[in-house]
Amino acid sequence: MTIPTEPIGSLPRSPALRNAFAEHAAGNLGDSELARVQSEAVADTLAQLEKLGSPVLVDGDQGKPSSLTYPLTGLAGLATDGAVIPFADGHTRQLPALTGGPFRYQVRAETYLRAARAHTSCPVKQTVVAPSALSLLYPANGIDGYSREAFLGDLADEAEAEIRGCLDEGAHRVQLDFTEGRLSLKLDPSGGLLNDFVALNNKVLDRFTEDERARLGVHTDPGADQDSTHSLDVDYTGLLPRLFQLAVGSFYLQLASEPDPARVLQAIADQLRPGTRVFIGVIDPTDPRVESPEEVRDRVLEAARYIPVDQLGTCDDAGFAPFADDTSTSREMAFAKIEARLRGTELAAQVLGL
Repeated sequence: MTIPTEPIGSLPRSPALRNAFAEHAAGNLGDSELARVQSEAVADTLAQLEKLGSPVLVDGDQGKPSSLTYPLTGLAGLATDGAVIPFADGHTRQLPALTGGPFRYQVRAETYLRAARAHTSCPVKQTVVAPSALSLLYPANGIDGYSREAFLGDLADEAEAEIRGCLDEGAHRVQLDFTEGRLSLKLDPSGGLLNDFVALNNKVLDRFTEDERARLGVHTDPGADQDSTHSLDVDYTGLLPRLFQLAVGSFYLQLASEPDPARVLQAIADQLRPGTRVFIGVIDPTDPRVESPEEVRDRVLEAARYIPVDQLGTCDDAGFAPFADDTSTSREMAFAKIEARLRGTELAAQVLGL
């Protein structure tokens, strides 16, 4: 036995890919040429991860404009005045707002997975946006002729279809990105919004068998965009009890950037269910330095004092570039941090006699 380790998802796009996205948006680059540049970026990402010895690969979201809004690519009927997500450094990200129904995904993540698996025979994990995040598309003042209840029903059906598509395409694991979980406690400290999010996600997850849910995971973090966060100031322990109510086999939890990791580890241990695995974050993508393997080793060993080793894994706290225009971390630094995670996890396994 060893300690499983996996990347979370997004990786910085190369200058060539960022330029291709911009030129395509401006109408100066055709669809086929953009697809060619994206395919090259995916192949390079997979090859670099495989060279480092990563046991599980990701495509780095090289084909996604963002890890949040990719299902909306090409969707008509969107307004620009949706929910605003403020980050600690003052920058914001704004979601679009839905103006009509029925709601349908325009792009599903299995298309990215299919493209990635064409380049490698290694296990590939696929990340998908949690339905709770897309529920924020529905405007507060409603939509004439399309109720919120009807929208949530359509959203659940679309999310289920996407997850099933990824499982059918042979995903090693399908990871729901739930970065809005901790943020919800900032927007609504009573926890009502978080409860709604968990209920919606479980409405989808409950449609899968126990064996299928063993291949599903949930990732949460306080945001990691342009080296800033949106909810690191929210008490993590307020999220964890409800997070662990989600019906999945694996949890990917930000921890390296947490100011009091021991307190969080104790909260995780108090909520941990038999048969689930917790991948704890040992790399902070918002930290401008590269962690040493020994630093990673020590973080793993601390976690092993709270979490049984047969339920423990390691990951990065978050993706490195959830939006295609994020240049706060270079591609080279991201891979250096991933290498530190891999080497540090190996060192911890040796200390633990695995």
